[in-house]
This record gives sequence, C-alpha cells and structure tokens, in this order.
Amino acid sequence: MSRMKEAETLLKKYYGYRSFKPIQQKAIESVLNGQDTFVVMPTGGGKSLCYQIPALMLEGMTLVVSPLISLMKDQVDQLLRLGISAACMNSMLDEVQYQALRAQVLRGEIKILYVAPERLRSGEFLSVLRKQKISLVAVDEAHCVSQWGHDFRPSYHSISQFIRTLSERPVVAAFTATATTETRADIINRLELIRPNIYRASFNRANLILSVQRDGNRKEALMEFIQNHSQQAGIIYCNTRKEVDKIWDMLRRAGIQAVRYHGGMEDWERNENQDSFLKEKVNLIVATNAFGMGINKPDVRYVVHYNLPKNIESYYQEIGRAGRDGLPSLCVLFFSYSDVHINRYLLEQNSKNEERLAFDLGKLDDMVQYATTGKCLRQHILQYFGETAKDTCNGCSNCCEVSLGKAVMQTIDEGLLNELRTMRLMLAMEEGVPSYRILSDEVLHALAEHQPGSMIALQQIYGLGEEHIRRYGEQIIALITDYQNRGAV
Repeated sequence: MSRMKEAETLLKKYYGYRSFKPIQQKAIESVLNGQDTFVVMPTGGGKSLCYQIPALMLEGMTLVVSPLISLMKDQVDQLLRLGISAACMNSMLDEVQYQALRAQVLRGEIKILYVAPERLRSGEFLSVLRKQKISLVAVDEAHCVSQWGHDFRPSYHSISQFIRTLSERPVVAAFTATATTETRADIINRLELIRPNIYRASFNRANLILSVQRDGNRKEALMEFIQNHSQQAGIIYCNTRKEVDKIWDMLRRAGIQAVRYHGGMEDWERNENQDSFLKEKVNLIVATNAFGMGINKPDVRYVVHYNLPKNIESYYQEIGRAGRDGLPSLCVLFFSYSDVHINRYLLEQNSKNEERLAFDLGKLDDMVQYATTGKCLRQHILQYFGETAKDTCNGCSNCCEVSLGKAVMQTIDEGLLNELRTMRLMLAMEEGVPSYRILSDEVLHALAEHQPGSMIALQQIYGLGEEHIRRYGEQIIALITDYQNRGAV
C-alpha cells in the first residue's frame, strides 16, 4: 500500500472522510517525504489533518506547539474520542498529573503531544523529550512567532532554540490561517525552516456571507439582527471590555440570553461562560478578541463586529470562526467613523516605537478601506492577501442584497433534522461534551437528507468515522426508522 493510500485509509477510519483536499494531500506528502512544510490555510480548512495524519504514520512522537490551553485541550479531547493516543503538557497540570504524563511519554505511549511554547524552556521536561524520537514538530498558529503578525508572542522564539538541541532534527511544519507575504517570510526565518515546501489554500470562504452596515442606529440594528437569529449560535465582537459589558447588559435587559468574555473578568467566570457557549447552554457570546483562538465550534452561524477591528488579519481570523462546518453563515460589520478615531488613539497610546505605530496605522487604514469600499468585499479581502479574485461575488452586501433577517439553510426534512439535534443534545449532556463533538451540523444535515437505514448506509455519510458509527450508529438508525414509520416523511 502506498503511503498516501495508507493516509486515506486512516482518514476514512478516524475522521469519516473519503479523500483529502488538494492542499492537504500536498502538505501530507511533503511531511511524509521528510521536508519542512509551511501551510497557509483559512480557519476551518482542515489544517490539523495535515499533521495529525502524518503523526499516525511516522515512527515515534509528534510534538504540536500550540499557544492556548483551550486550543490544546479541545484538540486532545477530539483525538482521544477518535481512539488516538494524545495528551497536552501545560501549566494547568498538577504534580501528580505531570508525573503520570511524563511516565507515558517515556514509555512511548503518546503519539501526539501538544505543548505550550513556554514548556520548551523547562529543563526537566526537555530532558524527557530528548529521550524520545520526535519525528515531527508542528507549529500551530505560526503567525504568533512573527513580530509583524497580528498576535505576536515572544515565547514562540523558543521553538527554533529547542529544535536545535535535539540530537536528530525532526521535520518541522508550520501552520497559520492568516499571513501576508512579509509575515510569511518572517515566520520561515524565525522558525529556521529548511527550504520549506509552501502551500497556500485560497482565502475564499465561499460559505461566509459578508456584510458591512454603514448607516442607521447600530444598537437597534444589532437588536433586530439578534432577535431574527435567536435559534442560531453567534459571536458579537467589541473592541473594548467596556463596550462588551454595555452590549451584554443591553441584551440582558431585553430578555436575550447571552454570556460575555473579556480579559477583565475572573478566570472562573470566563471559563464558565465559554463552556456555556460551547455546550449550547446559551447561543450567544459577546466578547473582545480575547475570545476565539482555538475555539473549534463548527456550528457558529454568524459573527458580528460591533466595532471596527484594527486590521484585516484579525478581522479575517475572527469571521473565520463562523461556518467552520461549511454551511452558510453571516459575517456582519457595523461601521462607524468614531471607531476609527478610537482605534487610532489606542494605537498611539500603546505603541512602543514610531516604526511600529506607522505599521499599525497602515493596517488600520487597510481595514477602513474594506469597510468603506463600494467594490466587492470578498475581492478586497482576497487581494489583500495576495490572491486574484473576480470583480463580483454573490455573497457580499456590495454585490447583492444580503438579508439580515431569518433564512432555510437547505431543503431537507426539518422535522427529522430537529429530532436528530435533540438526540445529539441529549447525548452531549450525558457525556459532558459540546454537541459538535458528538456529530457535526454537516453530518446532521446529511443524515436528514439521505436518511440511511443501515450500518452500511451510515458508512457512506461524509464525516462519520468508525468511532462515531460504533458509538452512535444504532441510535441514529433507530431514530430515522422510527421517524419514517410515524409517516412524518
């Protein structure tokens, strides 16, 4: 069996997909051939498969460097549910947990180990890693290593230093959703990638419907929008903690259930609110940009920016949290020139030097141009990231009428879809996990459309892996059969 045939077998077994996207296949082949690899792929495009599949095929362990504990935990939980040996090493582990994980690593029982970049400075932990064969180091959110990236983290500079200390250099693969030409060059230099194969997916997320609202009372417009989408999961982004609190309080007084998230809150409250959103106790979260990185909730149906973001990179990453399951989702930006003045003031106050201030103000100007252009919004974003694009699209408010009211996502049996959602929610509550960990919205829509009546038929549903079928197959078939027998179809 060829290596890519083996990779496709693993893809179907664990993830339920029959084939790779072209860029995934190229990236996986590159890693398996022992070549450093740099992948720029939009949020929700499937970056994690580009290192998780090779990790299952390579000898030894794969080390994944990731910036947030929530991101690591989310990925590890998913892998463990799929039957893949994975763990994360972070500052939240107590001494007993650390020693248990250390022993597992030394026994070679962990196939994929997620670590925060800060852990790569720990002498004792490094001695453990040096005793293992590390075949691949995958750097997630690689833009964090660049001083020109929108989320620079100095701790990422320890990655290349760590790799140099290993007796045998592993393959190094870097992944990011947003990187301009300048940022890409800086990432390659700082991670010391050796003649990397570079693969760029299109930045076009066709399922995201882009809208800029420039006129009228934005508070009234926001309230009307939220009421029209009360049954769907959504995120409202604000630029300041004060604005988050104001919008959250306004929603509460209107009787709309929502939670908030920003850096001024206690850790326990932030974690509790994030958990409530992920597990569908509430559909709506109001947040600063402190919320979102590593949040893999695929059924977010809208992202609203109540204020103007400081740069297109941040905006693109934040709207990328909508529609990760590939279903249509709305991205609404409320534009006001007052936000431009506030952003300029904040940048001037926080700037460390003139060069950085000029750079950041230029990025803000780019964002203003996006918000005020009369041309295709999708084209504007794609050209910003160096991609050619058509003059018009059928999915932005400058090219067509974008309704912010209620919408029927697909012509499928809504009755069956609702019963499948209820079953999924009950299973999620029993297992104490978010609903999307049970079955994705994409899978639910496929089940409601095709209505499989046997285990063999279930195997044809895109996105249903062996572990999902083993766990939930009989319940799914029983529900569909009962629904059909009741004559509801």
